[in-house]
Amino acid sequence: MKKIEAIIKPFKLEDVKEALVENGVSGMTVSDVKGYGRQQGHSELYRGAEYVVDFLAKIKIEVIVNDEEVDSTISVIVEAAKTGKIGDGKIFVTSIDEVVRIRTEQRGSDAV
Repeated sequence: MKKIEAIIKPFKLEDVKEALVENGVSGMTVSDVKGYGRQQGHSELYRGAEYVVDFLAKIKIEVIVNDEEVDSTISVIVEAAKTGKIGDGKIFVTSIDEVVRIRTEQRGSDAV
């Protein structure tokens, strides 16, 4: 199993969620996060004064999928989240050794 973490623009959350559900993803965790990448934040003008916004608001989506579903899940996220502009985000994939459903004590892919 793999954990896919996608950092996306906030206004793309609904599009990504709908695409993942259509692709068969049964659950996800969504968090409001802040950060920056190559763009290093941006400058804004407020009441005539310029200030730098170092950390930009983003959304982090986490899903656990079986190994054979990784490529299709990544493709779905990229297609739904892509705007073609800087700051579209990143996707990270890590291995999951074990999953346990607390209520039933199921393990492995049955617990997802």
